[in-house]
Amino acid sequence: MNTMIYKGYTARIDFDDRDNIFVGRVLGVSSIISFHGETVKQLQKEFKVAVDDFLADCEERGVAPEKPASGKLMLRIRPEVHAAVSVAAQASGKSINQWADEVLERAAHA
Repeated sequence: MNTMIYKGYTARIDFDDRDNIFVGRVLGVSSIISFHGETVKQLQKEFKVAVDDFLADCEERGVAPEKPASGKLMLRIRPEVHAAVSVAAQASGKSINQWADEVLERAAHA
């Protein structure tokens, strides 16, 4: 997956071969924030404009802008998986949070 990051917001980039343009969409927020460009340079510029417009709109309305993630992740997993995670974390000398953070980071960037 091709992505771009600006001010903590990540956008997925696709190429629309029908219209011969790059199309981007910000991920991880409920608002639809999209943009496009005919060149990579134009796409990067439009991404920044889209995020800045989103943030300005939030400020104008007096609402906190939605962030892609809070840093808290709550999961429901099977007890046997929970036990295995606990053992793996202890074996590596880490808390479950530290261990899961590392494992999830590796998986997300694989």
